[in-house]
Amino acid sequence: MRMDRYLPPDHPLSRFYRMAAAVFGACLMAFGVLGVANRVPLFTTSGIDILGLSSNGLLAVVSIVVGAILVCAAAWGGPVASTTTAVIGVLFFLSGLINLGLLNTPWNLFAFKLQNVVFSLVAGLVLMFFGFYGRVSGGLPPDNPFVRYRHHEPPDEVPEQRLADEQRIDELTPLARDEVAMAEGHPTREQARRLRAEAVRHMEEERRRAYAHYLDTGASPEQQVSAQNLWADFETPDQARPAREPES
Repeated sequence: MRMDRYLPPDHPLSRFYRMAAAVFGACLMAFGVLGVANRVPLFTTSGIDILGLSSNGLLAVVSIVVGAILVCAAAWGGPVASTTTAVIGVLFFLSGLINLGLLNTPWNLFAFKLQNVVFSLVAGLVLMFFGFYGRVSGGLPPDNPFVRYRHHEPPDEVPEQRLADEQRIDELTPLARDEVAMAEGHPTREQARRLRAEAVRHMEEERRRAYAHYLDTGASPEQQVSAQNLWADFETPDQARPAREPES
């Protein structure tokens, strides 16, 4: 069972994750676009100030890419937005720690200054809070979707019929692949064997269904025998033609 069944789009946590990822991603993209618009050199250790932060061309491009990833994750769904936000938050925090040791060195590839380090550390903590909120804690309620998912409990939001339909789809997916391979003319021996077995099983089920149908309708033994004919379902005693009278 996928996590999005436990966390549908209308769930409050889902909306929280998606909003956080979309807002932060849009801000990062705006920062990157401003850096590109100022035509700052791609590789330089002394960048220009953009919105109070130092930036070079490489940092601008990376900001646009990361921002686009967050926006796409927000559009994808709550579970994806949560995981993506948490992972990027960890990367932001690690970037702040690493670049703190690279300040004023030739290895300062992103032209970081102290304010960039502070922003990266704070942004990493905020993103991790948004990403892990409601899924990592010692006091989560039993009806929390992540708790239900970890305990393999059925989600409350998904009707039982939908669960049955999804299970049936999962069962039919291999058979559908076999049918496609047969239609394209390159089935394996195992695929051809499964298709033959499925055809026999389907035929037997139809025969049992037809016999059960005639037994339930009180059909005569002759009609029960004719149950092998699929058109027999549409024949009733009232539809029988009257015998023709002999001509005088």
